[in-house]
Amino acid sequence: MDVAAQGAIKTLFSAEAIAARVDQLASDIAATRLKDLIVVAVLKGSFIFAADLIRALHRHGLKPEIDFIYLASYDGERISRGQVRVLRDVESDIRGRNVVIVDDIFDSGRTLAFAKASLVAGGAARVLTCVLLDKQVPRAAAIVPDLVGFSCPPVFVVGYGLDLHNRYRELPFIGELSAGQ
Repeated sequence: MDVAAQGAIKTLFSAEAIAARVDQLASDIAATRLKDLIVVAVLKGSFIFAADLIRALHRHGLKPEIDFIYLASYDGERISRGQVRVLRDVESDIRGRNVVIVDDIFDSGRTLAFAKASLVAGGAARVLTCVLLDKQVPRAAAIVPDLVGFSCPPVFVVGYGLDLHNRYRELPFIGELSAGQ
C-alpha cells in the first residue's frame, strides 16, 4: 500500500505542479542568456529535480554541462548538524564559467552558501542558485536563492528526491512526513 494512502504523507506539491514549475524555472534560466553554462547539482537530494530541470533546459534550447557536488549537513537526521562537509567536489574546471547551483531545499542556508562560496572561490564567472523548495524557517546563513520553485511551510518534507534515511526519494510528489514516521 502507498504510504500516502496510509496517511503518513500529506501531499504539498503534486507531480503536475512540480513539472509545471520546473519548466518555468528552466525558462527563467534560459532568459538569463548565460553562455558556457554548467549546472552543478547538490547531491543527494537534488538529483531528481536536477535531472528534470536539465531536460527542461534542453527543451528551452540550452545545452549545459552537468556536474555534481556532494555535500552533507543532515547525516540522515531531520535537523541539520550545523556544518557542511564535502563528500565529493565538482570535477569540471569552472574558472570563468557561468554556474547554476541546483539544490533541493533551502532552509538554514548553510549548504547553499557553502556551495556558492566554493564555486566562486574556484573562479566561476557568475553563480546563480536555484532551489526547488524555500522552507520558511530562520536562516543561519545570509544568502537568498536566485530562483525558487515553491515556498514550503516549516515541516519535514519527502519525495521527489527528498528523503528520510534514504527512503521516500522515489515519490513523484512532495509531501509532509508525519512526525511518527
